[in-house]
Amino acid sequence: MTTPRVIVVGGGPAGLMATETLLAGGARVDVYDAMPSLGRKFLLAGVGGMNITHSEALEPFLDRYGAGRAALEPAIRAFDPPQLRAWIHGLGVETFVGSSGRVFPREMKAAPLLRAWLHRLKQHGAALHVRHRWLGWSADGALRFATPDGDMAAQADAVVLALGGASWKKLGSDGAWVPWLTARGVAVSPLQPSNCGFDVGWSDFFAQKFAGAPLKAVYLTFTDAQGQSHRRQGEFVVTQGGVEGSLIYAFSARLRDEITRSGQARIEIDLLPGRDLARIEAELRAPRGADSMANHLRRKLGLEGVKAGLLRECTPKATFDDPATLAAAIKALPIVLRAPRPIDEAISSAGGIAFAGLDHNLMLRAAPGVFCAGEMLDWEAPTGGYLLTACFATGRAAGQGALAWLASRARVD
Repeated sequence: MTTPRVIVVGGGPAGLMATETLLAGGARVDVYDAMPSLGRKFLLAGVGGMNITHSEALEPFLDRYGAGRAALEPAIRAFDPPQLRAWIHGLGVETFVGSSGRVFPREMKAAPLLRAWLHRLKQHGAALHVRHRWLGWSADGALRFATPDGDMAAQADAVVLALGGASWKKLGSDGAWVPWLTARGVAVSPLQPSNCGFDVGWSDFFAQKFAGAPLKAVYLTFTDAQGQSHRRQGEFVVTQGGVEGSLIYAFSARLRDEITRSGQARIEIDLLPGRDLARIEAELRAPRGADSMANHLRRKLGLEGVKAGLLRECTPKATFDDPATLAAAIKALPIVLRAPRPIDEAISSAGGIAFAGLDHNLMLRAAPGVFCAGEMLDWEAPTGGYLLTACFATGRAAGQGALAWLASRARVD
């Protein structure tokens, strides 16, 4: 029996997991990636501490995928966070659970994990080809690649596409694959920024003084079009033109969709979550003598720096003349978001290949023998390990799907 050859396009977590799965199933695998080295975006994700997955129970974990849960659930249940951790340990990389429940490699870096993984893949026979940019298909169905030595074509018995979404194109995820798939009749939802910052339009004074300043220990509340309020504690950062950071990212899908619907999104920030409204109002009504309002806010409420600056930026001057109105603003400071930041700045992207166009093995119905995984698919998730977990899980599922399809064809032959 001839050993089947599979081409994997994309050398990120999804593509490499598909490669490992295919090798274990007896296939010969060639991996092609446009970048000078594999796993560029994976390495970037590890710069601030490699958050690989999350330790929460599986049901709430799956709920983090929102509308994408049903489509992703089979793959994630088959390779859930405990199995992912065990797989990492098998590479000789220990993990630990942080105080937030997030799971990290012991060294807090992606490089040792990627290095060990690539070494194992090479040992098992994977052929890795860098600086090979996929250009779609030729008329005879071969995959076309641009290489330093000119264009080339490659044929395979099956293909796994794991090209990522459209964020951080300098690392390889540029969404260039969309027209090639749509030309073959594949439905692709528009790619949009996810886990992204938003534009507000600060005054020059506020932007110059506070850009880069973090707002810590605040609550963010967003009320959606159905009147449902969503509230969460965390921190975010003031940028030159708006806001970004983990608390903003946690709401980014809802905020982006609201801006698409109505042209803007309004959030409310509780600047002092440790004090109730009545106590804040009482402190504001206390005589301040010769103190300026800034000193009064600092002495009575500890409100200073970027929090005090944001309060002045987002409320009319008259607000400071009425303790009740000012107290209400401190507990629910309105900020109007005008637009998400460009997709290339986003941590991840939403949209992609519609699951309706895939079978249960993640094979394209419009292109038999072509399987897809990772951020190419139409799902999104917050940061916290959910993105990587789904990429690993769908890469594994696509690899298994390709093996099953190849086996079925071999039986027919």
